[in-house]
Amino acid sequence: MSSWEGVFDPAAKRQRISDIEHEESKPDFWADQRRAKEILQEKGNLEKVVSRWEALEREVEEIEVLLGMASEDEELRREASERLERLGREVRRWEIEQLFTEAEDKANAFVSINAGAGGTEAQDWAEMLLRMYLRWAEGRGWKAEVVDLTPGEEAGIKSVTFLVKGDYAYGYLKGEAGVHRLVRISPFDASRRRHTSFASVSVFPETPEDVVIEIRDSDLKIETFRSSGPGGQHVNKTESAVRITHLPTGIVVQCQNERSQHQNRAMALKILKARLYDLEMQKRAKQREEIHKNQKEIAWGSQIRSYVLHPYKMVKDHRTGLERGDAERVLDGDLDPFIEAYLFGDTTPSA
Repeated sequence: MSSWEGVFDPAAKRQRISDIEHEESKPDFWADQRRAKEILQEKGNLEKVVSRWEALEREVEEIEVLLGMASEDEELRREASERLERLGREVRRWEIEQLFTEAEDKANAFVSINAGAGGTEAQDWAEMLLRMYLRWAEGRGWKAEVVDLTPGEEAGIKSVTFLVKGDYAYGYLKGEAGVHRLVRISPFDASRRRHTSFASVSVFPETPEDVVIEIRDSDLKIETFRSSGPGGQHVNKTESAVRITHLPTGIVVQCQNERSQHQNRAMALKILKARLYDLEMQKRAKQREEIHKNQKEIAWGSQIRSYVLHPYKMVKDHRTGLERGDAERVLDGDLDPFIEAYLFGDTTPSA
């Protein structure tokens, strides 16, 4: 890890913390409260990073001690091997996070999935994608909350929006935006024919609390309707679901999974702010070019990834060229190799 230490430079970060502590001691530190808060936030972030680095250093030292004692002890060798593998995953995760240079990369992420043309087939595929992303988030120990879901007529879902809460959630998920294609023998076709289905995925960062998005009431068209999702009699018999149209941009958002119209309205406005924030970021063409380079027009034929279950099994990312033969494992949430390959710009799978 010594070579990586040169890149990370923990000594410089400790020095910056010391400089900030010196600034804090000055009588006029709080004269400019906004600047003071920014400096303290910087200090908190630096302290978290340094603490994480020191934990990695301690783990390396302990593994070295274990290895020194394990020459004739199978149990100690096994423990050292397991800890070394976990350490490798943690270092890999940190390497990835160094790629997240935009402020919004740290944010939670709203993810929307919309079924393409094809009725039940596409709607079932959209539900499979929802399960894949929820399992992926669960595997990272993150919380994912479905905020709006429109079920299909027979099976699957027409659309869904969910919020993924975790450090760098948007940074990890932003490359998933685009069209996803499924090829399989249809479980809904009595003739057992092969079908191709499409669904689009959109990803937006949750708006940071310190970012003000001005939304005028006159720019909003607010409608209420009965929820079509699960939730029992209370949800279905009252017009608690809320749909909001932002007239200047034409953006439409809705929420129906909360228990009251007030809660649904608040969540819908939160989603709208995230969409408007993302729209504003996209206007900064050069700054946003790398983040959105994969977001082609959501049109069938511009897919970013194909999932083939028949006549063979394979998942292929069309941007990086990375292929995996264990399609079921990918659909069960094993997305890290694809996410990492996209972020690193190569086809190197994770260890």
